[in-house]
Amino acid sequence: MKSWKLALPAAVLAAGLFAGSALAQDDSWVSSYKLGAAGQYAQAVQTLESIAKSNDFAQLRIGYLLYLQGKFPDAIRAYQRAQEMNAQSYDAALGIALVLLAQGRWADAATQAKWVLSSAPGNYLAHLRLLVAEEGLKDWETMSTHAEDLAKRYPSDANVWVYAARAAAWLGNNSRAADAYRRVLQIIPGHLEATKFLAR
Repeated sequence: MKSWKLALPAAVLAAGLFAGSALAQDDSWVSSYKLGAAGQYAQAVQTLESIAKSNDFAQLRIGYLLYLQGKFPDAIRAYQRAQEMNAQSYDAALGIALVLLAQGRWADAATQAKWVLSSAPGNYLAHLRLLVAEEGLKDWETMSTHAEDLAKRYPSDANVWVYAARAAAWLGNNSRAADAYRRVLQIIPGHLEATKFLAR
């Protein structure tokens, strides 16, 4: 009985230490999100640095915050560290794709998006990243086919109709572009790009 009484405080103390560690991590996240919402991205990164070495989600968050600061090489490195921790992470690959798009590295961004689609063919965000890359590459035929296929799957999504319209316009098919832009206006009345095109 005596040994049990002595062991109990030790167990409680250990539990308290673990709880304290968890609370400290929670505080880091709370602080990071508050600072990020206030536009203080560098400070938001700093609050996560103490837990980032063993936390792939922290690396993802840091990657995005660095992207928002325009620190693209550092952002890619953070996303790559997340990949090293979790080689199957679609989020990390799509984060890298986001940064590559911002850099105008269309082909590299397309490679990241296609890697995700190779094992998750229905991944919506990967499709959007790839559409942006196809537009950057001026691959209008591929972009047109891709956007129209997505429009069949997501008929209420204005984004895919906009890309379908743009591709049709670049291919010289103004009638098809107008039809796509009319669908955009059904989804988002007053959409500026669609309104401008149809007013021509």
